Amino acid sequence: MLSTEMPPPPATTAAFNSQTANAVGSPARSRKSNKPLKVTRQDASSGPEDETAPLLRVDAATDSLPPAFVPLESNAYSTVKGLSKPIAEAQPPSYLSEVGPATSHAGIVIGLTVLALVVRLFQISNPSEVVFDEVHFGGFAAKYINGTFFMDVHPPLGKMMIAASGYFAGFDGTFDFKEIGKDYIAARVPYISMRLLPGILGCLIVPMSYLTMRNLRASTASSVMTALMIAFDNALAAQSRLILLDSILVFFTALSVQMWTRFQSVKNRPFTLRWWTSLALSGAAIGLAASVKWVGLFVIAWVGFSTVKYLWDLLGNTSVNAITFFKHFATLALCLIVVPAAIYMAAFRVHFAMLPKIGSGTGFMSPEFQSTLKGSEIKEAYAEVGFGARVMIRHENTQGGYIHSHKHYYPTGSKQQQITLYPYADANSLLRILPALEFENETSTSPPVTEFRQIKHGDIIRLEHDATNMRLHSHDQRPPVTDVKGNFEVTGYGAPGFMGDSNDHWQVELYDYKPEKPYLTALQKFRLLHVNTGCALFSHPVKLPEWGFGQQEVLCASNGKKSLTTWRIDSNENQFQPKTSVKVGYKRPSFLDKFIESHRLMWRINSGLDGTHPFQSRPQSWPVLARTISFWSSKTGPEKMHLIGNPIVWAAALGALAAYAAAEAVGAVLWKRRMVTAAGVLSGATRSAGLLFIGWLLHYAPFFLMGRQLFLHHYLPSLYFSILLAGVLFDGITRRAGQPAQWTLAIVVVVIVAYVFTRFAPLTYARPMSKDACMSLKWRKSWDWECK
Repeated sequence: MLSTEMPPPPATTAAFNSQTANAVGSPARSRKSNKPLKVTRQDASSGPEDETAPLLRVDAATDSLPPAFVPLESNAYSTVKGLSKPIAEAQPPSYLSEVGPATSHAGIVIGLTVLALVVRLFQISNPSEVVFDEVHFGGFAAKYINGTFFMDVHPPLGKMMIAASGYFAGFDGTFDFKEIGKDYIAARVPYISMRLLPGILGCLIVPMSYLTMRNLRASTASSVMTALMIAFDNALAAQSRLILLDSILVFFTALSVQMWTRFQSVKNRPFTLRWWTSLALSGAAIGLAASVKWVGLFVIAWVGFSTVKYLWDLLGNTSVNAITFFKHFATLALCLIVVPAAIYMAAFRVHFAMLPKIGSGTGFMSPEFQSTLKGSEIKEAYAEVGFGARVMIRHENTQGGYIHSHKHYYPTGSKQQQITLYPYADANSLLRILPALEFENETSTSPPVTEFRQIKHGDIIRLEHDATNMRLHSHDQRPPVTDVKGNFEVTGYGAPGFMGDSNDHWQVELYDYKPEKPYLTALQKFRLLHVNTGCALFSHPVKLPEWGFGQQEVLCASNGKKSLTTWRIDSNENQFQPKTSVKVGYKRPSFLDKFIESHRLMWRINSGLDGTHPFQSRPQSWPVLARTISFWSSKTGPEKMHLIGNPIVWAAALGALAAYAAAEAVGAVLWKRRMVTAAGVLSGATRSAGLLFIGWLLHYAPFFLMGRQLFLHHYLPSLYFSILLAGVLFDGITRRAGQPAQWTLAIVVVVIVAYVFTRFAPLTYARPMSKDACMSLKWRKSWDWECK
């Protein structure tokens, strides 16, 4: 049975005998003497501690029966015979039970930190050029410093941290990071300081993993070995050396794991200072992780899974009354829901405040959002819209922008002038609203506009492009891109001296028409129906090819969604405008409105990342390290940087996952067959592993549901859990061999891992190596870097 418990509980004689008898059908007796087992009170620091059980254990001198299968009821409030205090007041186990003095424990943490600093920050200035996604995240830092709005699929915290590191190092935001290989030195970019932020956070993951293992009650040898496996993983090291988000994400994920396992180790002492601080810091950590990337939501799910189990155990504890249960529930909700949500939303509030000006992301946002930015072209407009007005017409639901035209033509079909959507307001988006043509004796005439006449629901109008005098036109011709039945081409049509024809006619249909309010006003939603074909003016998030400059397609759709055939006028000028006309503007959105809009757009953009990339990969290839990522290659020499993991570390992590799954399967069979002793031994070897296995699964499995572009670096949070799992299993298997043997095995593992790390170090640090050395690193055919 899969277990998410912390290390196993000890017991009193009475509790052990009665409950074990209930579980297996007979009193627990020594295998040596066939007498009831002797149980003694142990010092709290002498052994591992369970999440909720009393700090008692079977005396090791009387029997080797593993405590893992002692089925005690979880009860942090009951008292045990022989104890003078409630269990909730018992003292916590010490980190120092195997290390010795506090200085020794601190020495290990300091030593691991220094080693990590050397490994992660060695020649962090190399290469002195833009590497991989520094194109994006360095560019975002520049936009924060300049205050120009941008749109990204990730939450803002990590990007703001990188921007802050650049700002305090003197970066002025003028370098644009626009392409891989662009030189930092000549532009005097403080890129080293900007790389130091993720670098230092990547270093701190190493001692944090040691402390997490100690929270899980692993031995010193196993904890140090696990930390060094993380230190000497090439993928984690490479990702920590660049202006990227993943190192920041893994840091906050690791902090979440450390704080939550710390809470697990003290959860049987509710409402004490350690309990409160561990819980509050867990909530803060998961909020910070989610504020860097949405992948951080998976660690929230992991903590949530464990929290539900904790509450379920409390609910089944008859000594916990309703008031106490409610206190637990409310405290958990405060620390694990309210605190993370507040941190997440605060990150966005700061994000919006730091980007007050229009920028590259402005066109993605609604006109309401855009109207809050400095320099926005969206101004108040006269409410009444009449014939003769010069207007700009915006598409309502795609943020594609305004109806737009220019003197460029479709390469196929009618080959008439292109009509597109363009996200920015300029002269090529101005249209004049004209009355419908009048026909007499097959001769068309354009009625003159000599006074203000307001347009109403059902009116027939023409739209003439102000810059080219072409009319918005549709006809029985398929569009050049979305060529499906029921879709018709929309063009700019006309010639000097030619008035046009009835294919220029469009009927105005108010979106929410009411007879008492028949007139079209600025900012009001409406549709344009083509009179001759019956189709509606339509646009959708489809970009035209190079001949259309990547602008958004406009067509006339017979069966288009109503939401995609909706338009608004947000610029309206008319020489006949009445002096009594009032101006209207978009309603200023609240922070919550902007927050929700940003998330809808982030989700849509994220889902739309379905392009191809030469180094993309699917989740099934990640645990076996089938693909790498080319981060950078020198233009003049053999140096290159690739994201590739340490094959030994990744193999050990994968082996641990397989071993744990097998152990759970075998254990289930042993328990079913009532082979209690063997099942207990197996359970003791895998203690705490279930919590880590679930963490790995929750960070890994969701990627199989994503159709978007994925890369190896998406696996790094999962990798962290699986390395911890490997350490826990190593500890469970080798602990019985004694400390000398365990240290010997741990040292052997670390030496092998460190050696392989140095072999692949040229790819991690972008160092030169010979062609033969480069070729010797291709342990798999799918590792396709070029050797020269």
